[in-house]
Amino acid sequence: MFVKRSSLPLVLICCVTLAGCGTTKWTDTRRTATEQLLISDAMDRAVSKLDFCSVAGKSVYLDSTALSGVTDAAYLVSLMRQHMLASGCIVKETREAADYVVEIRAGAVGTDRRDVMVGMPATQITGMLPVPGIPASIPDMPLAQRTEQRAVAKIAVFAYNRTTGRPVWQSGTIPVESKAKNIWVLGAGPFERGTIFQGTKFVGSKIKIPLITPGETGHKQGLVSVADEAYFTEPDKESAGEALLAKKANEPKAPESPAKAETKVAAKKPPAASAAVVPAAHTAPVKPPTSKPPPPAATKPPAPAPKVLPKPVAAATPSRGSKEPRRLVPSP
Repeated sequence: MFVKRSSLPLVLICCVTLAGCGTTKWTDTRRTATEQLLISDAMDRAVSKLDFCSVAGKSVYLDSTALSGVTDAAYLVSLMRQHMLASGCIVKETREAADYVVEIRAGAVGTDRRDVMVGMPATQITGMLPVPGIPASIPDMPLAQRTEQRAVAKIAVFAYNRTTGRPVWQSGTIPVESKAKNIWVLGAGPFERGTIFQGTKFVGSKIKIPLITPGETGHKQGLVSVADEAYFTEPDKESAGEALLAKKANEPKAPESPAKAETKVAAKKPPAASAAVVPAAHTAPVKPPTSKPPPPAATKPPAPAPKVLPKPVAAATPSRGSKEPRRLVPSP
């Protein structure tokens, strides 16, 4: 592009008059985003380890009085309510409307930080003998540097019957740590990794380094994590499913083939057993013979019948004048 010499002053005037500058205001919150992510991540993983199967399906009231003054207590209470609902509990707004009370307490919720450097630290040069051209201090000259920040959440939960006051379940103490690490090597960095990052990042961009990238940690099988997406069945859908099952049970069944019917009848018949035979004029059944018949009892021969001699019978007395002799006639 060529500009005529006569129009060059006009171009310079336009550039000067149209030139400008803009500023963007940057602000920082009272708490850093890393600190908030570390604490919330520790709470997420601690609550996800709780198992509310002992009070599942029952009306429960969450008592969070012991969390007064704890950092991010509102977030922890909301996590508990969500996890209880996901575990099948019926959460009530008042203590009187519930049958069971679940109380939660926190033993520790906070962060700390550690810095490690390999190299020459910053050094202050004495100002008693100032030398022109020599700085008053020497800055850090690290070969490698690491900054680690962690958050700790230690919680405990127990449940009891509101009416009787008897204990139902206690979780024990659950301590969980979340970490975030920044590493610089020969001035290059930071390399970010930790539980709040998905893999290793370099200046905010995700990279994969086999020796540095931590492995993925899964949740306990059978528990619903508050950090994962989940869907739940509503009561209307459950009643519709029960009605469908009842409808199928009441539907008339198709007629079966004769072969199948005979097979079922044969299967239903009991196995033939050795039934006792009752002879006529008997009331008690005769026991079936066993495998080994008992030996016959020894019988004595019948005694011979005594001989009975016929008694002599006197014959009729002959009349006088007859000469027939007397004789004995046995009685029949």
